[in-house]
Amino acid sequence: MELTRKAFLRGLGGLAAATGAAWSAPGRLVAAAQKAGEAGKRPTIATAEVFAFTIPQAVPMKIALGTPLTADNVLVRLRTADGVTGLGESAPYSAVMGETQKGDLVLGAALAGIVKGRDPFELPKIVEALDAFTPHNPGIKAAFEMALWDICGKIAGQPVYRLLGAYRESFETDQTVYLDTPAAMAEKAEAIAKKGFTHIKVKIGQAPDLDVARMKAVREAVGPKVALRTDANQGWTVPDAIRALRALEPYGLEFCEQPVPHWDWTGLARIRGSVPVPIMADEGVNSPHDAITGLRHDAMDMINIKLMKTGGILQAVRLAHIADAAGVPCMLGCMSESRLALTAAAHVVLSQRIVHYADLDAFLEHDVDPIVGGMQVKAGVVTVPDAPGLGLEIDPSFLRKLQPVG
Repeated sequence: MELTRKAFLRGLGGLAAATGAAWSAPGRLVAAAQKAGEAGKRPTIATAEVFAFTIPQAVPMKIALGTPLTADNVLVRLRTADGVTGLGESAPYSAVMGETQKGDLVLGAALAGIVKGRDPFELPKIVEALDAFTPHNPGIKAAFEMALWDICGKIAGQPVYRLLGAYRESFETDQTVYLDTPAAMAEKAEAIAKKGFTHIKVKIGQAPDLDVARMKAVREAVGPKVALRTDANQGWTVPDAIRALRALEPYGLEFCEQPVPHWDWTGLARIRGSVPVPIMADEGVNSPHDAITGLRHDAMDMINIKLMKTGGILQAVRLAHIADAAGVPCMLGCMSESRLALTAAAHVVLSQRIVHYADLDAFLEHDVDPIVGGMQVKAGVVTVPDAPGLGLEIDPSFLRKLQPVG
């Protein structure tokens, strides 16, 4: 019997409703947990620390939603009774996530109490407990969860992406050109292309005529061989989006991210049916359930997954599985993370076949890089070390300047 799209979505929605956050963990994580148990090692989280993790930015990262001037992030450090340490990071952005650094620091103290005393290999149950405590605040939950993955990988002696199911060994990321004059944006794009990047993301989402002028200048600066993608960050109305994207067709865009407000699925579907540029949902898709909503509205060609929106790696993978089942390509994106959380996102890219694109470039705009090890970017190509866990540490000189909160 042929499975129609409508029947597929009905079944998918029922599955999500029936299973929710209790979906099983990736098989290799389960196997690693069993192996640790057989060896008589049932680790427990003994300490959980939360730090303000502020990183200055080299330039203002201006987008249609605003202009963050610093990366006001949060560092989470977990340690088992046997001394195995796991690291995680939240990059709160109130305009998208409804979170701030101050709020994450306060909530982090409460989440620490939920995590302490637990076996890190019970990761799905811990995620369920964090979600039960607060259904919101995905960034700080992501920080705790990636620290658990870091510990599990170290105990198992495997990189996190292998626990998730290794699919590829490297991938390409873009680098972003932020809002400015057309001439300044063209200059920045040209400098990125000269570094070897073959994909460039261009921020737009203001007046359509100005946005078209920006893209025209960028395309002329980088030539036809560099792939361009764009992000309106919810900045347009539906008519403006249709007008702008039709005018942008000559510049050969890979896709446009979130042209209208995150809640406007009907408008997004209208745009998708009216323009030649593929539409990627970003701020509208924070969870597996949101992905099902977007599919039901037939409103998106692609999905931008971010750990800071999903609440961590496990939910990001679940979202990717839904997209994979529906044949919807994904991108792993970022907020203003350091290479800590970006490395966690890179492990997801390496493990999921449906992730065709990556936008893991935030650290390139930071004045300080406090991470030792972790993901490396050379001419746009991302690799991660073949080391257990996330494969990184915090620079000791940077860490000494931080004081735990609570």
